[in-house]
Amino acid sequence: MEHQITLTADVIIRWADGSIVLAKRKSEPYKGYWGLPGGKLEGYETIQDTAIREAKEETGLDIRLDKVIGVYSDPGRDPRGRYISVVFLAHPVSGILESGSDAEEVMLTKDFAGRLLAFDHHHILTDYLASSINAHFEHGM
Repeated sequence: MEHQITLTADVIIRWADGSIVLAKRKSEPYKGYWGLPGGKLEGYETIQDTAIREAKEETGLDIRLDKVIGVYSDPGRDPRGRYISVVFLAHPVSGILESGSDAEEVMLTKDFAGRLLAFDHHHILTDYLASSINAHFEHGM
């Protein structure tokens, strides 16, 4: 049996002080849960363009992508079907942080523990923090 695969981008938007942007979802699945800005690849855009567009639509921010954090493809990561996400680290370059199309509200935080996070975003953020801590020590900072 064939399954349709949907490619998505999620973005960890990091401020200079280490805070990240979370968006509260307006719709199902996970309505009312916090998550990373992100969404589906559309038309002929690149996955990088998807990340930039979704960040703008959901947060009001123009961003610059810094690097790929990882690719998340667990078959159970999204209840709607088979979704594979490329996760980027980015920083804001302009705009005003405000909720947009799919976000009920947005916030800056350094602490996501204890928050209800959508999809596998807790796992993604845990991986991000672990890689950030390792990079911090590897560079002698």
